[in-house]
Amino acid sequence: MTSATTPEPAPRRRSRLRWWLLGTFVVLVLLVAAALYLGFLAATAKSSIDSARGHAASAQRAFLAGDTDKAVREADAAVVAADAAKGDTHNPVWSAAAAIPWLGDPLQSVQEMTDSVDALATDVLAPTAELAGVINPDNLRSADNTINTAALAQAQPQLAVIADRAEAIQADVTSTDGSWFGTVSDARTQLLDQLTESARFIRGTDTAAQLLPPMLGANGERNYFFGFQTPAESRPTGGLLGAYGVVSAENGRVNVDDLGTNAEIDAPANPVDLGEEYDYNYKYSRPYTDIRNSNISAHFPYAAQIWMNMWQQQSGTQLDGAVALDPVALSYLLDATGPVTLDSGQKVSGDDVTELTLSTSYQQFANNNTARKAYLQEIAQKSVSALTSMRGNTSKVLEALGRSVHEQRLMVYSADEKEQQLLVDAGLAHEVAETTAPYANVVVGNLAGNKIDYYLQREITYKAGSCDSDTRTSTVEVKFTNNVTDLSLPPYVIGSLGNPQLQLPNGTNFSAVTLYGTEGATIDSATIDGESMLIAVGTERGHPFATGQIQIPPGETVTVTYQLTEPTSAGEPVVPVQPLVDDPEVTVDVPVCE
Repeated sequence: MTSATTPEPAPRRRSRLRWWLLGTFVVLVLLVAAALYLGFLAATAKSSIDSARGHAASAQRAFLAGDTDKAVREADAAVVAADAAKGDTHNPVWSAAAAIPWLGDPLQSVQEMTDSVDALATDVLAPTAELAGVINPDNLRSADNTINTAALAQAQPQLAVIADRAEAIQADVTSTDGSWFGTVSDARTQLLDQLTESARFIRGTDTAAQLLPPMLGANGERNYFFGFQTPAESRPTGGLLGAYGVVSAENGRVNVDDLGTNAEIDAPANPVDLGEEYDYNYKYSRPYTDIRNSNISAHFPYAAQIWMNMWQQQSGTQLDGAVALDPVALSYLLDATGPVTLDSGQKVSGDDVTELTLSTSYQQFANNNTARKAYLQEIAQKSVSALTSMRGNTSKVLEALGRSVHEQRLMVYSADEKEQQLLVDAGLAHEVAETTAPYANVVVGNLAGNKIDYYLQREITYKAGSCDSDTRTSTVEVKFTNNVTDLSLPPYVIGSLGNPQLQLPNGTNFSAVTLYGTEGATIDSATIDGESMLIAVGTERGHPFATGQIQIPPGETVTVTYQLTEPTSAGEPVVPVQPLVDDPEVTVDVPVCE
């Protein structure tokens, strides 16, 4: 009997195993090598991106400082660094890894960001630097204190192209996925912040190039009402109109033609007509004829038109617009121009002008209102002269103006519709914006006729529900603190001269509080420290509003709370801050809906 023999497969299996192990080892080596190479590319790309961003920031600073040569050098260096970063992240190995689902998301995000950095350097910084010699802030000023409006007008078309490109790049980075990798997400945030700053700077320069030539009289003389608001006695646009000026501009040269106090402005025989809605809301306060109530609405163009009408009828001079600012904005400008010297020899600087004009002067001239107004008028006159004579470092003046605009302390109105729209877009108009986005604007107006709002502190919170339904509930809470502690201050400061019949204790803050809400919202309730608040309601420029009165004893805090039902509106929430003396804490917890 014979037996069958079976072939032994073990050697073949061992051979296959060896080849499999060898193949796996080779793949692992290649993966490790690729990972190391990617790490090297990532390190060099990061270094190049950081370098490009650093040179970009330096180029912008040099541009503002008037250092044209440095601006060009830094812009060129940013282009070189950005091009290197783009080359690293578009390497074939990087591109292949970026195509891997999920794992490659951070690499793809970095690719997109380096494209944006490259575009920023090439399409924005480089051409802006080429224009630096033309629109250098120092070169725009001539020896006779005029602005070279022709140079601005010549550069404007190219600035518009650059601004459009900057905003397009900003939009690209906004849409870039930060990915699941925290380092990449943080880098995206930093890049977006820088792009936002750059886009705002270029667009602001473009806007200035469109506005300044016509508004400074390149096509004929312009005349403007210049109002100084006093936030120690609050009004919805900021403060009571105190001193005023009338300035003229022609061919880039600005002159102060008249200066006075609010007591010198007469009620017009033929008031301006701001429409039925305005009359319904405010005519009972006589804003058309009583200068003290001329800015009773938070919409600055209304106040500007009333001021212009009053002066035109009083003087016969046709006005082209109005400008308003307050002592806090003046402090920023004096920091840039340097102190002014009064006829008495007293120096007034940015460090002390706010306290002098809104507090100290009321104590110094407690029994002589005429002398106090003359003192404040002189400070205003000297300060405006310093500004209109283009004194001081130009870049610092521009920075001060920018800060004033950001805090809504500088407001501008033009009777020209095209210019006014540019002012709105630039944030200079201080409007009650016609928008459907979530909106909460809380303003106060002094009812006691005193200067106690110098001591007012605010905290504002705006919260809203989710985007899950067509409507949502929202809450606006405002804490008002009256920081008066010295009850020996003059009655003009802490008394109730405007409402003596109330016989309020000295030091009591008595004010009207108004909330403008989201378009289409209903204001369901308003309370003061949990107790029901009597309110009057209305609508202004599409926004529902509720107005009530509050009394805040010295040293105490009251909390006003509004409950609303508002439409689930798309867009970022808009929360304007009334420009008073304080710097309020503002908290916004409103989901952004699509």
